[in-house]
Amino acid sequence: MELALSEVGDRWALLIVDALMRGPRRFNDLQTDVRGIASNVLTTRLGQLEERNIVLASAYSERPPRFSYELTGEGRELAGTLRLLRSWGALRHGAGSSQVRPVEHAACGTPLVPRWWCGTCDRAVDEDEEEQLLYL
Repeated sequence: MELALSEVGDRWALLIVDALMRGPRRFNDLQTDVRGIASNVLTTRLGQLEERNIVLASAYSERPPRFSYELTGEGRELAGTLRLLRSWGALRHGAGSSQVRPVEHAACGTPLVPRWWCGTCDRAVDEDEEEQLLYL
């Protein structure tokens, strides 16, 4: 867990990744999407996320220098984890909230349940198999 947290940094970094899950954003868009973040903190966190290959900055203006930010492949992997956290939080704090909703299956509208999945066995790993899990 410590290694994962050291890669992303802090709550601001996670909120930036969350905002970028909706697609590329410019700096001002991110300031609007990530409520309460100071511009210097946003600048610092974007730099850290870029160094860790989670965010890609693409220049769209040279004078003045301006950038658009988007998630890299590694950033999209992290975004998948954040979707699970968001859904978990929504289920715990009222799925009927208009601000936060769990991830739902579009075909039937049922909130999705996260499960461990083994790609080799091509099946879900049940909770009663917990003692067989290896945490590296």
